[in-house]
Amino acid sequence: MEQSNGETDELRPECTRNDFGSMVRGKYAGRTRDSFSIMPHPLIDQLRFTRAEFLRSVKGVSEEDAQKRYMPMNCLSWNVGHLAWQEQRYFLYYGQAQQLLLPEIEREFAYGAPGSMPSLKGMLAAWKTITAAADPWLDTLTSDILQQNVISNGKPIARTHGNLLQRVVYHYWYHTGENMAIRQMLGHQRLGVFVGNIDNKAPYRPE
Repeated sequence: MEQSNGETDELRPECTRNDFGSMVRGKYAGRTRDSFSIMPHPLIDQLRFTRAEFLRSVKGVSEEDAQKRYMPMNCLSWNVGHLAWQEQRYFLYYGQAQQLLLPEIEREFAYGAPGSMPSLKGMLAAWKTITAAADPWLDTLTSDILQQNVISNGKPIARTHGNLLQRVVYHYWYHTGENMAIRQMLGHQRLGVFVGNIDNKAPYRPE
């Protein structure tokens, strides 16, 4: 399991997902013909590429292999549940002040939770549910919003929404590398040796 350092950062922003509705906000909104379309903040492009690479690290893995655990690491399926937990916590609960969409993910895969060997299929379903719920809010983020301090217990804390976004991105890469190491230990062949097609899927884009 991941060891807790005793630090707490209970965050509860004051806005909800319903506050945004279908609005398009900020300089990343572009007009296409007679309708508005959203061009997400460049960091959101990187998050989505990162998510895809994380999924690639478990693609084609059997349920049996996904549940094998090499101590002290967690198994592949637990890692999927763990990243679902962070997205739910940071982007739904903290970012949108929503109740937890899947409370069992909070209980079983939070930072510091004991290791387990869940179903990979079930964890991928939970992950997809949570990320789909987070995406509309992520599309509204601008540089101004990302620089705003997160509200915890009615008071702003040092971390900003941008800090939380970066923590998620780098956390994904940490466990993507771990997943690839586990797959090597499982004897899987023809594994990727570098990131995917970042030049086309998530090229550098200025704000």
